[in-house]
Amino acid sequence: MSTIACVPNISEGRDKKVIKAITDTIKKSADIYMLGVESGYDVNRTVITFAGNPKEVKKAAFACIKKSYELIDMSKHHGKHMRLGCVDVCPFIPVAKADIQDCVVMAQELGAQVGSQLGIPVYLYGYAATSLARKDLAFIRSGEYEHIAIKLQNTPPDYGTNVYNELVKKSGAISIGARNYLIAYNVNLATKDVSIAKEIAELIRQSGKNNSGNGMFKALKAIGWYIEEYGKSQISMNLEDYKKTPLYVVYETIVAEAKKRGVKVTGSEIIGLVPKDLMLDTAKFYLNRQGKITLGMSTKDIINVAVENLGLNDLAPFNMNERILEFKLKTLN
Repeated sequence: MSTIACVPNISEGRDKKVIKAITDTIKKSADIYMLGVESGYDVNRTVITFAGNPKEVKKAAFACIKKSYELIDMSKHHGKHMRLGCVDVCPFIPVAKADIQDCVVMAQELGAQVGSQLGIPVYLYGYAATSLARKDLAFIRSGEYEHIAIKLQNTPPDYGTNVYNELVKKSGAISIGARNYLIAYNVNLATKDVSIAKEIAELIRQSGKNNSGNGMFKALKAIGWYIEEYGKSQISMNLEDYKKTPLYVVYETIVAEAKKRGVKVTGSEIIGLVPKDLMLDTAKFYLNRQGKITLGMSTKDIINVAVENLGLNDLAPFNMNERILEFKLKTLN
């Protein structure tokens, strides 16, 4: 049986009752594995990860969007993370015995259902995009919720209304898409000076500027912000292709750039789940640098090398059984 993951990002990271009500709605669908729920107070956002057979995943995604619209009022929402609606993004990701085209079809079907039954404006993105520009989530999110009335007119949605009405005032819009596995990754700086985080983010992201006039890394998005609950600035990133731009290369580059600016990197955090091969590749990089080999080491011992060198326990313990996709799925089967 094929397995597809869905990672809706809801615009609520503070009210635990609202978050629980939404996740409970998802769990009502049969054959759904709830893989992770991660909330951030300052960003006021929760990343939910679940997986299962395509039919039930799509059903659960619709239930999530419907319940989020019932409980979240975007006209009252504030947070550091860019967002367009009560469910900001809802991507489908192939996991096993499925491919990206399966996810494209699911995104199209869900988008049509949300637009017709809920009336919420829907933009398709990633592999499901209806134009080249719309492949980029940043293009769709530009202006954020506060400029949605203009966006609906200048960039009409693929489904749902293009009229700014009371419904849209409450719901905002949603981006539904199909993509391969994306790594949401933050690096923590021992400084409250957010300008340093922003400067490094500008240097490394694909759309940024360095001495050559281009961003340093392909398939990388990055911003700098200050997280009050941690008392640290962060470089917050999406690695859209971790095979093209390895996570350890990004981390080591940030360490070097921060050092140039007299700032220490205290560690990092991965939001959501991460594929096992990324952690193994990262660990092997550090073992090779130390002149060590993996012979005789268990898989978990190898992965722990990556955890230690990336400082993934900096803000909270990194439980690999809960955070690594393959391990989590195994415990649920």
